Amino acid sequence: MSILLVIFRRLVHAFLLILAVLVLNFLLIHIAPGDPAEVIAGEMGGATEEMLAQIRTAYGLDQPVIVQLGTYLGKALQGDLGQSFFYNAPVLELVSGRIGATILLVMTALLFAIFVGTLLGVIASHKPKGIVSGLVTLVSVIGYSAPIFWTGMMLVILFAWSIPIFPISGMYDITKGDDLWTRALDILHHLVLPALTLGIVYLAQYARLSRASMLEILGSDYIRTARAKGASEISVYGRHALRNAILPVVTIAGLQFGSVVSGAVLVETVFSWPGLGTLAFDSILARDYPTVLGILFFSSLLVIVANLLTDLVYRLVDPRIRMEG
Repeated sequence: MSILLVIFRRLVHAFLLILAVLVLNFLLIHIAPGDPAEVIAGEMGGATEEMLAQIRTAYGLDQPVIVQLGTYLGKALQGDLGQSFFYNAPVLELVSGRIGATILLVMTALLFAIFVGTLLGVIASHKPKGIVSGLVTLVSVIGYSAPIFWTGMMLVILFAWSIPIFPISGMYDITKGDDLWTRALDILHHLVLPALTLGIVYLAQYARLSRASMLEILGSDYIRTARAKGASEISVYGRHALRNAILPVVTIAGLQFGSVVSGAVLVETVFSWPGLGTLAFDSILARDYPTVLGILFFSSLLVIVANLLTDLVYRLVDPRIRMEG
């Protein structure tokens, strides 16, 4: 099957999925108890029933839900995600200003987890009953079992209080210089603890998965044949075993991208990272329907794009899929 045809089919499925996500999120949020008009009035210090009626009319909240849904879908398909109740600004502007920070955090944590986790799994598979393998398994279990917010607080206590070498909040220091390299290094300095907190949980999973996959591959006939032909251990691990053992890691990474994005909400809240997670937390407390819907839309879009890229990477890594095509 042509790669362009595969991409086209995936894009069609992605469009239908995004449409379903928009409808489902809209209905679920509007079914939830609470009146956003009262929240808006509360920000103004209170209002009479007449003022509440005017607010509902101004934001279209007096219309039936099905009419509101149709209006929302029509505007969303044109790129208009509405106006924020709480921030009084276009939702698209709010989300586009925060999504870059979330993507930076999520991708850094994910790449760190995949690289380090796979490396630990490969090392542990060399001597599955050795001390190193046991330590990797122990650390993996602890890292996977610990809640994200607890891991974040422990890292804050260790590296920001006991050994104060990393900042604990924000994305950069406004007192630092504005030149490109100074700002980039400052952002990386602030990124260490949030990315490490988010990456540790998934690092543990990839370490256990790659270890199990490597042990299975190393027992295969073609590995024994390669060793019988005199191939070095580096060649056996790097050229023959790792390429096949990494396929489950790629698959799980694509499937878990959504959970990484959701985990970023907690991490961003703990470290005051100015991304979608912090914006979602504040918007949920304020009952800001349009902003919450915009965040859910972009989060779903990130997951769909990640799954599409995972499928393409899988085809590049595994030649059997290309041969079937």
